[in-house]
Amino acid sequence: MAEKQMTRREMVGTLGGLALAAAFGRRAALAADTKPNILFIMSDDHASHAMSCYGSRINKTPNLDRIATGGMRFENCFCGNSICGPSRAAILTGKHSHANGFRTNGDRFDGSQQTLPKLLKAAGYQTAIIGKWHLVTDPTGFDYWNILPGQGAYHDPMFIEMGERKKHQGYVTDLITDFSMDWLRKRDKSKPFFLMCHHKAPHRNWQPDAKHAKLYEDADIPEPPTFNDDYKTRGTAARTTTMTIENHLTKSDVKADVPAGLTGSARKSWLYQRYIKDYLRCVASVDDNVGRLLDFLDKEGLAQDTIVVYTSDQGFYLGDHGWYDKRFMYEESLRMPFIIRYPRAIKPGTVNRDLVQNIDFAPLFLDAAGQPTPADMHGRSFLPLLRGETPKDWRASLYYHYYEYPAVHSVKRHYGVRTQRHKLIHFYHDVDEWELYDLEKDPRELNNVYADPAYADTVKELKAELERLRAHFKVPEDKLPPPKAGKGK
Repeated sequence: MAEKQMTRREMVGTLGGLALAAAFGRRAALAADTKPNILFIMSDDHASHAMSCYGSRINKTPNLDRIATGGMRFENCFCGNSICGPSRAAILTGKHSHANGFRTNGDRFDGSQQTLPKLLKAAGYQTAIIGKWHLVTDPTGFDYWNILPGQGAYHDPMFIEMGERKKHQGYVTDLITDFSMDWLRKRDKSKPFFLMCHHKAPHRNWQPDAKHAKLYEDADIPEPPTFNDDYKTRGTAARTTTMTIENHLTKSDVKADVPAGLTGSARKSWLYQRYIKDYLRCVASVDDNVGRLLDFLDKEGLAQDTIVVYTSDQGFYLGDHGWYDKRFMYEESLRMPFIIRYPRAIKPGTVNRDLVQNIDFAPLFLDAAGQPTPADMHGRSFLPLLRGETPKDWRASLYYHYYEYPAVHSVKRHYGVRTQRHKLIHFYHDVDEWELYDLEKDPRELNNVYADPAYADTVKELKAELERLRAHFKVPEDKLPPPKAGKGK
């Protein structure tokens, strides 16, 4: 029997998809009407292990899963400095903190420098950012901006729209989505768009909306395997941090007084349940609103021509090691979720395990738009990875550097190198301590093997690689003054 012939529409669609994929590979500038739209959705403090597409044991995220099943999930995406403002600055500039000038949340972003939205705007894109900004100075390079002041509020928040403060009634996650869809409706449809939709949630102090306020009310959320970590093989930093479930959550965080007579492990478990349920309720609202945006793209006929990304500015401790918050180079806060969908070029349901970092996001989006990566960016486009092709010279290690100490949560300054198998961390400033983890044998990072003679050669190799990275990125010696207290919440 003769094969069924393609209709003209099917043939045009197939050829169009092949042409776009080929253009991606060539880095050739695409015509304005064929450049992909880019919708970059980022939440705040959303750990990948609170997403069902990453195997979460504690919640379901069906709308985020739509992006992962329709595109690619990255298993090894990491930040370069696990804290809100510095991660955002790295994403905008494609550079590590020391080079973009935003190392702690007490800094001010230099908006005159080269950024991703400026480069995309010059390439013909209409650009916008809506939601959390957290870089102190006003956004630059955007045709439109409507941002939260500082951390912003969950309920009836103030927004700053193009310099004008306006208070809005409603829940912040819903409002950010409403404003994003409104901008998409009113945009200049003759241009491709780049929209950064930045959610406040699920940032501390985790205030859910009315719709999700009773979610998990009759359930006990499982405690993580490292909930009662004793830090016995680690140094000073892990033992002296002030972000423990047991001792450092406040009444504002858990919304109630600890019941009288509750002590020890029972008290710690009660605090965890109060914290984690509100955190997951905030995540549920984010998931619902991502679904609203995906439905909007479908309804408007934009889904096929739009790259959709969901990520978070860093990971977060969900009771892991007995903690909340982030900052450390340990996996739970170093790792970022990164899922991406683009029907014209990414095979649905694929997974990548190469090392990528938030400094790579700007080069990726520029590459997708047919633009070169500026020579001074530290990151590299991972567009080939979206096609299932890992370049032979793809990175085998990545660099991390956290600066904000002394400050809230008391996480000591440290820098380090991570490979596919190992992680070496140097804590400095008021200590001089090293930690080494074999992630293959010890994925939960409970056993610091830095002093183990069996790892002496590994230590030597990783120290050399760490120095190579520091030299390559021109990392200066850290002579920062102490950050301003309270700016890193």
